[in-house]
Amino acid sequence: MAYQAERGMSAPPEVVFNTATDPARSGWLPGELRATPPEVDLDRLRARWHDRAQLTVHPNPAGGARVELQVDGAPSEEADRALDDLARAVDDNLTAG
Repeated sequence: MAYQAERGMSAPPEVVFNTATDPARSGWLPGELRATPPEVDLDRLRARWHDRAQLTVHPNPAGGARVELQVDGAPSEEADRALDDLARAVDDNLTAG
């Protein structure tokens, strides 16, 4: 069964997507997915880790981004926690840059 989590982020969609798909910042992903490079669709800001997970980043009309993560075979809390970890990685990326 697939679980989906969604959250807003204050960074531009491209920054969120680039952070999410950067192999050096893969610590936000659930365990076994960290070692798997994603298939990336830059036009749709969508990344897929085999058939186990999919991330889509949408522009938020109010500013920032809306992020959806679907993880197959993981508890819903794991998807929520992954997006929380991604938000921290995005904030760290913005602070460092």
